[in-house]
Amino acid sequence: MAKQAEGRTMPLWAKIVLWVLAAVIVICVALAGAVAIVWRHEIASVASFTKVADRNEAHQDGAVYRMDISGGFYFDDYLAQGGASSDGELIDFITENITRGLIDMTISESEIACSSFTAVTASGDRLFARNYDFARTNTALVFADPGDGRHKSFSTVDLQFLGMDPAQDVDGLLDRITCLAAPYAPLDGVNDAGVSCGIYMSYQGGEETVATDQQTDKPDLTSTTMMRMVLDYASTVEEAIALIEQYDMHDSAQTSYHYMIADATGKSAILEWTNGTDETDNDGSARTLKVIWNDDDAHIGAREGAADYQWITNFILQPGYYASDDEKAGLDRYDEIYARLSATDGVVADEEAAMDILQAVGRRDWNNDDGNGCTVHSVVYNLTKKTVYWVANEHYGEEAYTFRFAL
Repeated sequence: MAKQAEGRTMPLWAKIVLWVLAAVIVICVALAGAVAIVWRHEIASVASFTKVADRNEAHQDGAVYRMDISGGFYFDDYLAQGGASSDGELIDFITENITRGLIDMTISESEIACSSFTAVTASGDRLFARNYDFARTNTALVFADPGDGRHKSFSTVDLQFLGMDPAQDVDGLLDRITCLAAPYAPLDGVNDAGVSCGIYMSYQGGEETVATDQQTDKPDLTSTTMMRMVLDYASTVEEAIALIEQYDMHDSAQTSYHYMIADATGKSAILEWTNGTDETDNDGSARTLKVIWNDDDAHIGAREGAADYQWITNFILQPGYYASDDEKAGLDRYDEIYARLSATDGVVADEEAAMDILQAVGRRDWNNDDGNGCTVHSVVYNLTKKTVYWVANEHYGEEAYTFRFAL
């Protein structure tokens, strides 16, 4: 009978290799777990970034993307530290908090046009409508639900302001990570309380635009972070104004803006920071906030005083600000919107009728008085129902470029 094989023992060197390999695996799993915990919200947000409409070069279209932001994106911390008084300070905050300093972020603004108005439907729903006029660019539809007492919201972001090339699709992991800054750059939006807001160029300062740059002892906000604050914390226009009054305004990218805010009660207001007339308003630090309420605006003009609705384009509404109407950028669109709204005393049949007014002043067919030849998006926010009716790049009536959402 054959001799039974003797048991073999593993050499010491092999045991050491296995121990080291096991330790490496444990460390890797632990590191992966730590990364998943620390960056769980960022990972989820990046994973949600998807294209929802392709670019159309012949129509000067950029692509449209959707991004669902997970977590609170550190905006409470941003306000707690006193905000930011410049684009550079904002970039530093975003880079340090969102990517822990590992990846540089960017955020900026440029000279945009735009039109907006409020209206009421035949059934009584309150609407806020907006055209964003600029040039071909990629856009993101951004959904945020930060919790902790902050409102759920939808907003539109021009990805060019986050450093994305407007002539190319947003592609690759690094680009998607950079888009984590999107909540800090809304151009318009609505929250689940029915508060909506928009940002519009105001071309202040005479021949050379001068940005608003208040310098008091108040904490600081840039243009788009002011809008983010409104979307996150305001339940009414009055609450929004009360929040804004607590901060110094610092317009981005050396350009000037004014703003419109509305809510589900039918209340609305236009916010302007001015000092004197356009000819003398060349010290951005000397400007103060002027609030034009929809039910208290007879000092602006007879037609504004007679209307319960409001409308806005790209010139300051403060009386006596300009030497002549020729200096008012977007006055032709302002008059066209008024003509259409006043015909029915600010009542439109429904969201589609409001979109028709936006289409009428879309920039591809309008006799443009500036370099903004495209309406990048048109949106009608129903503040009563908390819904969004959004059309990309003047593709009105085309299903592939039309999006509807409910908060």
